[in-house]
Amino acid sequence: MANHQSAIKRIRQSEKKRVHNKYYAKTARNAVRKLRATSDKEAANELLPKVTAMLDKLAKINVIHKNKAANLKSKLASHVNKL
Repeated sequence: MANHQSAIKRIRQSEKKRVHNKYYAKTARNAVRKLRATSDKEAANELLPKVTAMLDKLAKINVIHKNKAANLKSKLASHVNKL
């Protein structure tokens, strides 16, 4: 266990950020799943910009890697175009 005050505070901060990041990453994963499951072209076209923005924001704050965000956006765009 940490002995210094700064180390104890860092543990508190890390845990808080971990829970925050976990929530937003899970929300994004569910949005991606929902978009992939969509077979309606209009609904998918409406959902794609929202999911893309979500992935960009997560990549910007380093919750997910920028290349992972780019790969997901590319795959989702090609999925929507195939509909």
